[in-house]
Amino acid sequence: MTLRLLLPLLIAAAVAAPAAAQAPADPAAAADTATQDDDPDRDPNDSQPDFYVATLNTNLRLPRGKFNFRLTHRFTTALGEGDFGDLAGRLFGLDGGALVGLDLKYGLFPGFDIGIYRTSLDKTIQLQGRYNVLKDADAPIGLSIVANVDGTDNFTDEFSPGVAFVLSRELGDRGAIYLQPAYIGNSRLVDNAAFDDEDDYTATIGIGARLRLARNTYVFAEGSPRVAGYDPGSTMASFGFEQRYGGHVFQLNFSNHYGTTLAQVARGGINSDNWYFGFNLTRKFF
Repeated sequence: MTLRLLLPLLIAAAVAAPAAAQAPADPAAAADTATQDDDPDRDPNDSQPDFYVATLNTNLRLPRGKFNFRLTHRFTTALGEGDFGDLAGRLFGLDGGALVGLDLKYGLFPGFDIGIYRTSLDKTIQLQGRYNVLKDADAPIGLSIVANVDGTDNFTDEFSPGVAFVLSRELGDRGAIYLQPAYIGNSRLVDNAAFDDEDDYTATIGIGARLRLARNTYVFAEGSPRVAGYDPGSTMASFGFEQRYGGHVFQLNFSNHYGTTLAQVARGGINSDNWYFGFNLTRKFF
């Protein structure tokens, strides 16, 4: 009789012991872990799969304590040089030189991230902070404030501070449109007799759109017209398509310049006839 009573108790204790051993000893730590797991910023966003269009910022939020890595790559041979045979002989620009950038973002707290980005164009380093004021899911539009500063020659020369407001409107789960007014100081790095000495800044109105064609396939286009200040060359523009796979986004793009920072975009494209092939590769660590 005693054995019959003890046997169920022993079985119950054996099952409960491993569960108790796996439970966190600190209730506060357990609560924090549960909060992070429930963070809506970690949910996939079908309308805004990346933190950039091509160069314009989006309002995708980076979760607190998480990272995002981006590789930018721009071939420097114009696609319009020579006939089709010449273009094919250069493997559509892939045989030429390239400008590469490495970008790392970190979510400091909900809605606010900081980042450092280095591109081989003028050995520029860009430091950036971005704060999402309005979430697209909670308001008719999303709104972020972006502040950054470029420094050429590995952040030792020619500093160009900038500030931008990023407005977005999600199109259900089919994409989003963007408006990014920005002010960039010290945008003129070389003397140019065609511009006054006071024209050492540029104001832009960036416009962009991303449309979702299939579950994980998108097309996009963007342009950054200058509305005041220093505006050589032509308006910089980009278009292309991208594919999302899990935490990765792979983008193929065509641009009339190879600049990728806010200040480089403000300096404009080379002209409207020369286009350059490139790609972006993003990896989210959350």
